[in-house]
Amino acid sequence: MHASLDGFVAGPKGEMNWINVDETIFDFVGTMTDKSDTALYGRVTYEMMQSYWPKAGEKPNASKHDKEHSAWYNKVSKIVLSKTLSEKGLDRTRVIGDHLADNINQIKKQDGKNIVIFGSPSASHSLLSQGLIDEFWLFVNPVLLGQGIPLFKGVTETTKLKLLETKTFSCGVIALHYETKGK
Repeated sequence: MHASLDGFVAGPKGEMNWINVDETIFDFVGTMTDKSDTALYGRVTYEMMQSYWPKAGEKPNASKHDKEHSAWYNKVSKIVLSKTLSEKGLDRTRVIGDHLADNINQIKKQDGKNIVIFGSPSASHSLLSQGLIDEFWLFVNPVLLGQGIPLFKGVTETTKLKLLETKTFSCGVIALHYETKGK
């Protein structure tokens, strides 16, 4: 998840034009998606992803990243946290509208690779509040937003984290990889 230095994942109206990405970050995230066979989204992010990624790699001017991420997106299972979206007609997509902890823990017990969540701040807040996030990859951008959608919201008790690794990118972004303690 991208975040500003002052802890926001989007501006007050959901703006994300402040996020720094380049080919190095895209390649790095590609190593993460290679280790994942399931993508988890909130409804808003899923609809945004679904409107772009299925055909992004087929465009004549598609970048290397667009081709690779489109191919990955089309083959992975998707989980969408939503109380309003219907699964009907969705390909390789499961919608979870209630019993979040039970459903996510059941999926986590199945054989397979990692589950990765992109963006989806509301979904992340829900997962975090129920202790369902095992690791964080935070991409801290060199910008102060002053206001917006917070990275962490609704945390009611101390959550200790263990720093596993860091990576600095030439565009000024620092990636921080944390594991939740007690995992």
